[in-house]
Amino acid sequence: MTLLFPAGAGQAETDADGDGVTVEVGGLSVEIGQQRQRDETAAGVALERDPANLTELRKQAEAAARDLETATKALEQRRAQLRSADKELSAKLRELQATDRALAIERQPLAELVQMLYQQSGAGDIAPFLSGQSDESTLRAMGDVAQLIARRDEVLADTGKLLEERQRLAAEAQELRAGKLLAEAQMAAEIDTLRKRSDKIVKELTQALVKLGIKIDKVGRAALGCDPTKAKSAGQFPNGLIPASSLCPLQQKGHELRADAAIAFISLNEAYRKRFGKPMCVTDSYRSLAEQQAVYYRRPGFAAVPGRSNHGLGLAVDLCGGVERFRSVEFNWLEANGKRFGWIHPEWAYSSPFEPWHWEYDPKLGSLL
Repeated sequence: MTLLFPAGAGQAETDADGDGVTVEVGGLSVEIGQQRQRDETAAGVALERDPANLTELRKQAEAAARDLETATKALEQRRAQLRSADKELSAKLRELQATDRALAIERQPLAELVQMLYQQSGAGDIAPFLSGQSDESTLRAMGDVAQLIARRDEVLADTGKLLEERQRLAAEAQELRAGKLLAEAQMAAEIDTLRKRSDKIVKELTQALVKLGIKIDKVGRAALGCDPTKAKSAGQFPNGLIPASSLCPLQQKGHELRADAAIAFISLNEAYRKRFGKPMCVTDSYRSLAEQQAVYYRRPGFAAVPGRSNHGLGLAVDLCGGVERFRSVEFNWLEANGKRFGWIHPEWAYSSPFEPWHWEYDPKLGSLL
């Protein structure tokens, strides 16, 4: 049997046969493994990991939110790439325009050459050569014609190259345009699908919470405060100043926690109900800053400095109904099983100050479930 004490709460040794665990707590040796095993055996009921199936729904909701976040980031990156592609496209179009201008410039002398050749032929400068007669003027005229023809061939070659370049640039520009539109449309469709999937899972989770007796205010969208994907945003508020819209109510009337902690606690509460036939008794959960100040002055030494309590983060509860008695059946059961739902009895609460009633949700542990 494995002891679920936080590290450092005391030195623990497991018996060789695995039946008992000896723990050093405040200088006292306490063997609890055998008692815990007797308690669970007496119950005669195997504990399910999550009788309410909320953990799985929460995991699905968080996974869907992560997928949506990843896709959204990918879309932003793609849009940045597309902005770069737009610049490349603009450059291609400028090149294309420059090529058109160069092509027009090259075509102009070609037209002039053709006209000149025609005029010279018409003037009879090369007629004697064609008739077999040649003199100095005829040879000079033929030399001019040869130069003109050579220049014409050069112009034609350059024009052909420019036409090929223009066609290449036009094709590349068209490909960039088509790729840009297609990629953005595909990614937008993917994000829309992921968003719908995320909303559907959160809705299923909300419906499951309602069936378990959670009173949820629906303002346009379902259960904003109980949406586990919004838990991080609740952590951005100062201790004790989390707005009501970012807190999720518990089955215990008047109590609420941060969404991920609340969902895990409700699952734990259902497992506790299955074991003991009644829900957990809660005396305190989220505390506003004003409530922390009141408790601090009312119970000096038994409350954290206002603004530093995990109650102010919506991650802690104080319990009653037997759990508040150290080493009671209820305490031992919660110590053995709370970790399955992300809930622990913190190290300091074993001794300084000694608060067996105080339990906390560990988001890192909860994320591993």
